Amino acid sequence: MERLNFDGWLPIRIWPVAGQWQVDWCWFGDRPLHQPFFRDAVDDALRLPFNQAFRRQTPLAALSDWHAQNPGLTPSAFILHASRCGSTLISQMLARLDDHIIVSEPPPLDALLRSDLPAPERRAAIVGLLSAYGQRRRGVEQRLVIKLDAWNIGEWPRLQECFADTPWLFVYRDPLEIAVSHLHRPGMHMVPGMLGDCVLEDGLPFAGREGFIARRLGRLLEAGFIHCRDSGGLPVNYSELPDAMAGRLARFFRLDDVQRGKVFAAVDLHAKQPSQPFVADGEDKRREASALMKERVRHFTQRSFVDLELLRNL
Repeated sequence: MERLNFDGWLPIRIWPVAGQWQVDWCWFGDRPLHQPFFRDAVDDALRLPFNQAFRRQTPLAALSDWHAQNPGLTPSAFILHASRCGSTLISQMLARLDDHIIVSEPPPLDALLRSDLPAPERRAAIVGLLSAYGQRRRGVEQRLVIKLDAWNIGEWPRLQECFADTPWLFVYRDPLEIAVSHLHRPGMHMVPGMLGDCVLEDGLPFAGREGFIARRLGRLLEAGFIHCRDSGGLPVNYSELPDAMAGRLARFFRLDDVQRGKVFAAVDLHAKQPSQPFVADGEDKRREASALMKERVRHFTQRSFVDLELLRNL
């Protein structure tokens, strides 16, 4: 096998070209991934003169070859979530720790998880991808934490078969608060036709935004409950944050006393927009909800939300 050198490079896009899957790489050097989302880190890196002058593209097999030649950290935890519920706060708190690599919602992982690749090839590519993200680019990294997109709860079995021993959690929130957030500023999984096939599809016709959001949220919470129950996921309610990072989540992420102190430096900042202060908005969201939204959310989400709460409090 030809000796590879991807030191300082990370995969930023994976897509099929004429039936052959390709990987786009971007040079990060030793720049940490401190941004709220991986795509933000990519945007910053692409502004570097080096990346504007040079492009690196490989076949998908290069992920496995690089993993075999220079294995990175194995994931120490996965964060799955119902969206708009505190998962970014958790990842941003962990990003305060120099020995942690936090990769938040990387599009290449979503592409592989939802691909039609043969299972062995898909598994090898996923392992190779996360090994690439787990490279010790600064020499101090000890743990790798991956936060997935909300809809990836549907692909959790595909990821778990690659990392059966890696612990994971599922973050959720009062469903009405999530629904109102998406009504104001919809995520791509709450826009008809934008995401494509995923666990959120229910085959029912579109009948207004309130009903569509509530139905999708219900399926998301149902999948979260089923996988937590059957696969040992840790349910985490937004209401526990940030205090849980000094308690049961500190134990989950194996944080020592010094690390527990460091992570709370991010608490007063807006997780998705770190330049802005955090302002609690749950009460405002509930007050803004229309009667129709309240009825639809209650109808489609209440059972799964209660099931998650019961499981969390066992």
